[in-house]
Amino acid sequence: MGRQLWPPAEVAAVVVGDQDGVITCFGIKKGEAVPVFKTLPGQKIARLELGGALNTPQEKIFVATGSEVRGFTKRGKQFLSFETNLTESIKAMHISGADLFLCASYIYNHYCDCKDQHYFLSGDKINDVLCLPVDKVNCITPVLACQDRVLRVLQGSDLLYEVEVPGPPTVLALNSGNGGDSGEEIVFGTSDGKLGLVQITGSKPIPKWEIGNEKKRGGILCIDSFDITGDGVKELLIGRDDGVLEIYSFESADDPVLRYDHALSESIASVQGGCVGKDGYDEILASTYSGWLTGLTTEPVHREGGSAEELKLSQEMQSKISSLRNELEHLQIKVLQEREKYQQSSQSSTAVSSVPAFSVNDKFTLNKDDASYSLILEVQTAIDIVLVQSDVPLDLLDVDKNSAVVSFSSCDSEPNSNFLLATYRCQANTTRLELKVRSIEGQYGTLQAYVTPRIQPKTCQVHQYQIKPLSLHQRTHSIDHDRPMNTLTLKGQFSFAEIHSWVVFCLPEVPEKTPAGESITFYFHNTFLGTQLESTYRKGEGCFKSDNISTISILKDVLSKEATKRKINLNISYDVNEESVRHTLKLIHPKLEYQQLLAKKVHLIDALRELQVHEGNVDFLLPKYRSILEEADQLLEEYKKQPAHLERLYGMITDLFIDKFKFKGTNVKTKVPLLLEILDGCDQDGLIAFFESAA
Repeated sequence: MGRQLWPPAEVAAVVVGDQDGVITCFGIKKGEAVPVFKTLPGQKIARLELGGALNTPQEKIFVATGSEVRGFTKRGKQFLSFETNLTESIKAMHISGADLFLCASYIYNHYCDCKDQHYFLSGDKINDVLCLPVDKVNCITPVLACQDRVLRVLQGSDLLYEVEVPGPPTVLALNSGNGGDSGEEIVFGTSDGKLGLVQITGSKPIPKWEIGNEKKRGGILCIDSFDITGDGVKELLIGRDDGVLEIYSFESADDPVLRYDHALSESIASVQGGCVGKDGYDEILASTYSGWLTGLTTEPVHREGGSAEELKLSQEMQSKISSLRNELEHLQIKVLQEREKYQQSSQSSTAVSSVPAFSVNDKFTLNKDDASYSLILEVQTAIDIVLVQSDVPLDLLDVDKNSAVVSFSSCDSEPNSNFLLATYRCQANTTRLELKVRSIEGQYGTLQAYVTPRIQPKTCQVHQYQIKPLSLHQRTHSIDHDRPMNTLTLKGQFSFAEIHSWVVFCLPEVPEKTPAGESITFYFHNTFLGTQLESTYRKGEGCFKSDNISTISILKDVLSKEATKRKINLNISYDVNEESVRHTLKLIHPKLEYQQLLAKKVHLIDALRELQVHEGNVDFLLPKYRSILEEADQLLEEYKKQPAHLERLYGMITDLFIDKFKFKGTNVKTKVPLLLEILDGCDQDGLIAFFESAA
């Protein structure tokens, strides 16, 4: 997860842990970094925390590497080496006095003075862990941030209760750094960019506020509280995976308000407030994925001067710039020398070829707002080319932040199953690339990204991402049980683990680990259509309910295929609710109507603009045509962002039509051309009547 940064606010020192296993502690004097200590390289540092006795300055440094926790003094002397013997690497860590809270992917462990105290197995992956301040709540209350959109509150080794949150929580922080007045307040950030505050009482959660992600920014990776404005109230500092750093202030007792934001070019691994560079001036420090440390200061960098009262840089700032330029020139010379040295050695007769290692920070997630997948690729060095290949049909969507030049290659779907082949050529110094794709449910396979950075010799990494049969479904906490539902029931000689593996293959956001207990229920929401799915299964039996008959049809086909691969006989039964087809059509129709109207408006723009050029004045046009001309740019932009949207809706209605009669044993593919004619007319009642009379 790149580097982490934890500068204590009361001393002018910064501690950084990096992917090479090196801990670096330094201070700033006269604008220059002065090293305090630096450790030798080792295993990648997953987490870095400050600790110490309760109610004393937190000056001890704790790092988690692999399954080991090490402790260092502020002078760099190692005083602790604790091997936890966990079977998985540590992913999350929290320190509170003598208490150590550690989490691997699914396992939580609590140690006191390095002695095992409590253990908990989570139902989904754990992203972060926190403990309410013991000195305020008078008991140990750990909180786990889990991938299934839940905060799990523990008591000892038992689950006290669960808190439902609006997205997969990635990071937890105590409100104001101490849990607020009660010590029970926790701020959480989610992978889809939402932020919230919840009070964790002894019996139930009390939600305080939530902030959505209206600006469609990246997921939240780090949170800190610090009074950067000096008004006596701590602001919230937020770091996102798209490089945006935000400062939220509390102007009233209500929700926090965004006061300031700053965009960096890489994902922010850690953010902290403190006084580092100059006494009397607070700063915000952020560390990014590739290892850059960036500081934002409250020190004024301009002063008034001159008869015209122009703003000029102070002598001190000019000195800093001069120093940085000299350092940059020195580094450039060093790079050239090393490059020449490499070229000479590579051409010698004794040269040995070696492939340079590089890591790729990738993220492939479904966006609820536009039913598309975001693929984010981040490399610690500049990216040269990214080639994207898929063996299933995908739509590539436009991304505003993407400055890369994309070119498409023609590909044959037969016999190589190549449906998409696109090359992104990145501009110099691009370390982060974001792509957007939209899949078609029922068609599943693999999306591959070939990442080539600007390093010599040329080397490439291939990353694969599964496009699942029901790829546009997203986990949700509950569904509407009053909707008309179709039911698919499976029975056979299969284990709980086997049917769970089939569900993992079909649906996103399902934990790979088989759930504890004898049965499990998952709820899903279709992000494109708004339909829903309930999945309940146990050993020997599975029951799937959906208000969309096409969802049931896809599940039936895929689950039958998976069972056949394992030579397991399935007894399949289904119950089709005729009302569900009418219900699904009513859900689709507003989207269909909107897209048809948008397409018609876009097709009229060129003709209307030509008319405007010839006539000069368009006052004679009807108001609806004048509004098209006025909104032409916005309409074209929206249409460009959603290629093939209308075709996808036509495809879904066609599938619904075919699937409805497939369950009755009737083949209606010959009637599809007639259906498409009715769709062009955009008449909801006529469409429903055709579905009901087509048999």
